[in-house]
Amino acid sequence: MAAVPSDPESVFTYAAPHLKFGPGASGEIGFDLAQYGVRRALIVTDPGVAATGAPERIADWMKTYGIETEVFDGVHVEPTDASLRHAVDRARESGPWDAYVAVGGGSSIDTAKAINLLTTNDGELTDYLNPPIGAGRAPARPLLPLVAVPTTTGTGAESTTVCVLDVLDLKVKTGISHPRLRPALAVVDPDLTVTQPAGVTASAGMDIVCHALESYTARPYTSYERKAPEQRVPYCGANPVADMWSERALALIAGSFRAAVRDGGDVRARADMALAATFAGLGFGNAGVHIPHAGAYPIAGRVREFRPDGYPGEEPLVPHGMAVALTAPEAFRFTFDACPERHLRAAALLDPALERQDDPAEHLPEALLRLMRDIGMPDGIGGVGYTDADVPDLVDGAMKQRRLLETAPRPVTGEDLAGVFHRSMTLW
Repeated sequence: MAAVPSDPESVFTYAAPHLKFGPGASGEIGFDLAQYGVRRALIVTDPGVAATGAPERIADWMKTYGIETEVFDGVHVEPTDASLRHAVDRARESGPWDAYVAVGGGSSIDTAKAINLLTTNDGELTDYLNPPIGAGRAPARPLLPLVAVPTTTGTGAESTTVCVLDVLDLKVKTGISHPRLRPALAVVDPDLTVTQPAGVTASAGMDIVCHALESYTARPYTSYERKAPEQRVPYCGANPVADMWSERALALIAGSFRAAVRDGGDVRARADMALAATFAGLGFGNAGVHIPHAGAYPIAGRVREFRPDGYPGEEPLVPHGMAVALTAPEAFRFTFDACPERHLRAAALLDPALERQDDPAEHLPEALLRLMRDIGMPDGIGGVGYTDADVPDLVDGAMKQRRLLETAPRPVTGEDLAGVFHRSMTLW
């Protein structure tokens, strides 16, 4: 267990973007940006979302408020350092801009965050990446208004201070984390999610599940040594406000996730999933996430041949939410002893009909496994192409995620992670 702090923290922080939620909300973005005095705005999206027509419709609505727009549809699904540099170069060439509007999943929102950072501040991408991969530099100047418009229900990127990417040379995911990356406005319009394929709904939805579970079981904020004001970071550990959002997200998921995967036209289920994604983002964006996310980064970063249903098929890909989910049952077996009551409460919220297991530590893993089977997740990391021989590389990549592992409710060693990966090769 974590050492007891000599001078325990007594302060937690909470922040969130302005939020506009509901069917049709995306039609009001022009009005919202006009309040900031915006005259030119770049819309950032990916080719799949662009093909639905949603970004162009939003651009047309913005023009009625006198805002000049351009659509950049070159976002790479699961951004890389190379794709982010390309996007930043395009924004610089077509700028200057007064604001950015990200329309899409986490890939589009994270790409827009990087564009915003690197068109307003000096330096290169590696200057801002989290240590030990990058220098962890903080932006010296304010960023422009960023409006995040999610078209998938899961990432929570519209609420967070984090931009996630693959570093191609290292075959690992990392990120940039700073409060200034948080969007100024999150516009969550459930109508934009009805075109989401079932495979995307399933993977993105597992990201919601793990956001809620990881933030709910994160180290309590009181378990840290007291920080000076200038040392405070967005991820401060489990706290009463984040707990409230996580609990509500899990309750919504219990009643809507399977239905949304089964029938993409189920408007009620889609709306509940969009709300759950928003709630979970408001929770983990302040409490933080831990082992499943740390393990997901190398799982996604070292993919060889796996191509999931519902995603572009040009390149191998393990979607982020899927990568997170594949080690989650084992991760929560590992963390159970740190906070049994929270694991049991989370399991009851996620699957109210599940009978208590003989071993209490199995209750949350069983709730996860029942859900994952029902929505078509692969049977462990072996199902996406890994073998036991890959575990040392996966451990190496996960151990680089210091910021995430420090949020875990108990200390995590490389040997611990190796056990999680080995036992996650097959899940059922």
